[in-house]
Amino acid sequence: MPEPRDDLPAAVLLDMDGTLVDTEPVWWAAQKALVEAHGGTWTDSQAMALVGNDLYVSAEALRREGGVDLEPTALVEVLAAQVIAELRRDPRWRPGARELLTALHEDGVPCALVTMSWRSIAEAMVAHLPAGTFTAVVVGDEVTRGKPAPDPYLQAAAALGVDPARCVAVEDSPTGVASAVAAGVPTVAVPHVVGIEPGPGRTVVPTLAGLLPQDLLRLTASAPTRG
Repeated sequence: MPEPRDDLPAAVLLDMDGTLVDTEPVWWAAQKALVEAHGGTWTDSQAMALVGNDLYVSAEALRREGGVDLEPTALVEVLAAQVIAELRRDPRWRPGARELLTALHEDGVPCALVTMSWRSIAEAMVAHLPAGTFTAVVVGDEVTRGKPAPDPYLQAAAALGVDPARCVAVEDSPTGVASAVAAGVPTVAVPHVVGIEPGPGRTVVPTLAGLLPQDLLRLTASAPTRG
């Protein structure tokens, strides 16, 4: 294990959907197909409104707005099956994501996956990575409160035994950024399908491509502090 370095975060906590892998279009297609099968319609704006949410929150929206006549758990399982199948076939890595994970692993920086996807979905993505890439995996079906509550990021930092303030989070959605910032984790936001405004506790960048582990501390150090 490499010696700790002052220019590296104590740990990095990374979202999955839209941040590491481009699964948002897969979720949207699955939502649309399910709603239409139940006689409803589902728009891109409705799908975008669910990005980053706890899957039970999304399920209730699909039931309420899309007319899907399934219990929430069954509804999520239908969507999850399609996403898992796609992840097993092709993880659809976001630009720079796999390279950053590899560099963090080589530098000995502990990483946690922090996703509102359920464990079965997360495992389909993690299976494409070398063993030990993630020291901890926090998933939506194993937290009391999902994003935007701080719980998932607090749980991830605790699992790694690191002060949240010494970690860096990497997120792609306003919901995820809100969760990380509420947990006191300096955050690098990489917008994908939903825009993110600069603000306290976060630094917005256009892509992970070309980012090195040591860039994460530099970026978060330039973020505005809370007012």
